[in-house]
Amino acid sequence: MKKAMAIVLSVLLLAVVVSACGKGNNESASSAPASSAPASSAAASPSSDPAQDISGTITFLTNRTDMIDKEYVDYAKRFNEKYPNAHVEFEAVTDLDKTTKVRLSSGEYPDVVLIPTIPNSDLPKYFAPLDDLGLNDKIYFKDYKSFDGKLYGISAGATTTGIVYNKKAFADAGITSVPKTLDEFYAAAEKLKQKGIVPLASNFKDQWPLYPWASEVAIAISGDANLTNERLNSDTPYTLDNPYGKSLQIIRTLYEKGYLEPDVNSTNWEQSKKDIASGKFAMYMLGNWVIPQVIGAGTTSDNVGFFPLPYDNSGKTNALLAPDWGYGVNKNSEHAETAKAFVKWMLEDSGFDNFAGFIPVLKDRKPEMAQLSEFNGYNPTMIEGAIDSEDTTAVVNKAQIVKEAMVQDFVLAKDPQKVLDQYNKKWADAKKALGK
Repeated sequence: MKKAMAIVLSVLLLAVVVSACGKGNNESASSAPASSAPASSAAASPSSDPAQDISGTITFLTNRTDMIDKEYVDYAKRFNEKYPNAHVEFEAVTDLDKTTKVRLSSGEYPDVVLIPTIPNSDLPKYFAPLDDLGLNDKIYFKDYKSFDGKLYGISAGATTTGIVYNKKAFADAGITSVPKTLDEFYAAAEKLKQKGIVPLASNFKDQWPLYPWASEVAIAISGDANLTNERLNSDTPYTLDNPYGKSLQIIRTLYEKGYLEPDVNSTNWEQSKKDIASGKFAMYMLGNWVIPQVIGAGTTSDNVGFFPLPYDNSGKTNALLAPDWGYGVNKNSEHAETAKAFVKWMLEDSGFDNFAGFIPVLKDRKPEMAQLSEFNGYNPTMIEGAIDSEDTTAVVNKAQIVKEAMVQDFVLAKDPQKVLDQYNKKWADAKKALGK
């Protein structure tokens, strides 16, 4: 197991962004102590104690709605203990990428944000360099949110994607070992269905949990880290017989065979975690970040397992290694140094890595989650995901392609080929308009 984990850590270099989680309503919470005096916007005078120079109240925009009024309260308290003149407040939103882009375009965005999907060349427009934190040589994904030799964002952690499962549900259905082939995976799903257990929670209506089927699984099938960028070489990047089509056909098959929720249009993210924890649902196809949330929803760690998705019948699997959202500091923040101190504190002192189930982004730290050891024990080949090029990002944005919406359209379509034709046309038209 130690050898397998070492392999995982050795390939953490750079990757694409994936992940996110949330619940129904936007929420915000102030975590500065009620008795504290209002923070001054004036810069503090230098002192012999650097901690005294970190001052003011900052706001962090996050997608972790489930941590509002809970863990974030503790984070704010501990950050204030280290920096007595500083306070942090938290604002949580569900549609992080869209919301943050709107806020950036308006010029009104918080001191610390999770950087949305914008070209790296745009980073200097909005964010302050983080090179002065002294972390450049200590982190993985150093080039993930960098431009022109400067570091503008640091990943909150690293993830890999696979099948998170309830071990008791598997045992109750008579499944004695995890499936190693796609046929075995479908057979296990059928056993679960016959036992009255929903085989896989897709959270179809919420849309965002469908992301692996449009990116991670396709990259794993292809074995090509640069698959997303290679779409630029074609006017028809989505076909039934290429990695994208093969991935989409797996979830469509799960839907057609009744292996997803009985009504995919009335799913609920927060409830699904409880259903996985209780064994009412058996599996997720998501990143390792969801494992602590399932445990927190009402089960024990030893009841939750994690294995690579067997996307074909070869008995061998690839798995993508990717960074999570990257912390960025508003270049116009009145308390930029405090915001930077908070980013460093989140990485070094908060404990968010373990809480979120991440592989730490700091090179000298090892993941503590047992499920990652199980995952690595199945010997997947880890693929270092590539950053989307600026040309790829430009075409995606011009075409207004939402990959999770494509999954929904494909699964529900009477003729899935027509769905691919529609997205290929969007892609080709955008390429032509941009001269790519």
